[in-house]
Amino acid sequence: MPQNSPIKADGLLVVVTTLPNMEAATVLAKSLVEAHLAACVQINEGLYSVYRWEGKICEEQEVLLSAKTMAHQWEEVCAFIKASHPYDLPEILAFSPEQCDLQYAQWASSEVNSKS
Repeated sequence: MPQNSPIKADGLLVVVTTLPNMEAATVLAKSLVEAHLAACVQINEGLYSVYRWEGKICEEQEVLLSAKTMAHQWEEVCAFIKASHPYDLPEILAFSPEQCDLQYAQWASSEVNSKS
């Protein structure tokens, strides 16, 4: 099988959410990895969001969190983020890569599926 072959539907999933600051993002990132719900979480500062909330236009500095997990973990990851998130209605989006490196996907799968 080629290294960059398309992944299966039950393959790698990238889950993103935004948080109010680096501290909240770091806590959530570590919690996801420690719980074996994500193999890797990347945190990007410097996001500026504009959105409507309760009838008002809001502008906020936010931090973007991107967690690599497996598709079969979606419901558990989503519930975990909702329970741990400081926002009333957190953005939680998931994307399935059309393709990814097979070795990376295998590593992510072994991390998410291990409970040691």
